[in-house]
Amino acid sequence: MESISIFLQQIGDFLSKPIFTSSDSKFSIGMILYLVVGSWLIIFVSKLLSRYVVERLLKRYGTGEGVSHAIGSIFRYIFIFIGLIVVIQATGIDLSALTVLAGALGVGIGFGLQNVTNNFISGIIILFERPIKVGDRVELPELNNLTGDVINISARSTTINTNDNITIVVPNSKFVSDTVINWSYNDGNVRVSIPVGVAYKEDPEVIREILVDVAKAHPGVLTKPEPDVLFDEYGDSSLNFLLRIYTNRYSRTPRILKSELYFAIFRKFKEKGIEIPFPQRDVYIKENTNPK
Repeated sequence: MESISIFLQQIGDFLSKPIFTSSDSKFSIGMILYLVVGSWLIIFVSKLLSRYVVERLLKRYGTGEGVSHAIGSIFRYIFIFIGLIVVIQATGIDLSALTVLAGALGVGIGFGLQNVTNNFISGIIILFERPIKVGDRVELPELNNLTGDVINISARSTTINTNDNITIVVPNSKFVSDTVINWSYNDGNVRVSIPVGVAYKEDPEVIREILVDVAKAHPGVLTKPEPDVLFDEYGDSSLNFLLRIYTNRYSRTPRILKSELYFAIFRKFKEKGIEIPFPQRDVYIKENTNPK
């Protein structure tokens, strides 16, 4: 029993041994361990409480998902801030000794952390105004027409998953300052336009009937609004039409729908003997009858 007491006493002396001194505060190994463990517990508990506030309280009273998530995030950051102050004060550290550090941090935020602060504020704007939300299909023209599904919105960035199953993290400021195309903002219905060209000898009314029938026969094309066909222009080598259809099944993969419709159109044209033209030029060679 005495050996255990001696061992515990040695551990206590080791943990209380000061490593360095700052102003009136002495930093020991035990104090640093307390700060690390306490900070980790504060962050862990804040995550649990934030989830509880969102799932059990806000959603119960019909608060929207975006607003609930925003309130939960703000609650978490406030809890972490207050918790860290309590942990630091409990160690006996003189917070007044950190005023110089706080001033330097403020200057750093003003110059070096402008983007971080901008993204954080933008994240709060996104969570409250909800121009985008989790599950939306978005396109960013300024980022090489990046297109994908929003799978997560955090305080600093938004995570997008593309059709190639590539996850891309985009700073929130891009969704506030740049142009964003939200394909799912109103509903999941998306219009797809499919250009089709035929030879000049074909009857435009017959082409319109064939294209509409092919579109209506596809299960991924909505019947309301109905498919329609526009006579787009007289091309160099073809009569150009535009088949316009609406879909919600293929709103995230419109190229697949276009491919399937093109296959069906080609089969129907082949069956009906409709000629699909290709660019061609007539070259006339004149013989010089008066050589010099």
